[in-house]
Amino acid sequence: MRAHPEPHLVTLGPYSGVRRRAVRELKFAQARDLARILGEALATGVPADWNVQAVIPVPLHPGRQRQRGFNQAELLGRALACALAVPCVPALTRTRATAQQARRHAAQREDLHGAFRAHEGFLPSGPVLLIDDVLTTGHTAQACQDALKQAGAPQVYVAVVAR
Repeated sequence: MRAHPEPHLVTLGPYSGVRRRAVRELKFAQARDLARILGEALATGVPADWNVQAVIPVPLHPGRQRQRGFNQAELLGRALACALAVPCVPALTRTRATAQQARRHAAQREDLHGAFRAHEGFLPSGPVLLIDDVLTTGHTAQACQDALKQAGAPQVYVAVVAR
């Protein structure tokens, strides 16, 4: 686990080397068993004083999920939630398709405001942990955090395999 300046972020480290290979294998080579290993590794870095009440995966657009056959953030979230002994809940949905932000230049990046909607009925009364595979620009995580807070989440922490 790496130390980083963001006090509300847990990551296994930079998106390079073994972490890059693991994420790519998980997403593109159907190596779903890696989700358990990575999720459990992330759980060891979640501070107990965060008092996380639920894990919430970043949703894929339905078209991309149909194409891939699964949502890697959901698989990571299930493993992380199991290790933390909290539920993994589908509290977010995408309201519109968005391009992959990492593949776009800064001037081309979309405004993701309003691209996600949180469902209040899935939110616990305490802090939640948003999970995704990679944090590149931070725009997706911020849009998800905004939606969750707007729906009543008192605190949203973030966990990613790599950044």
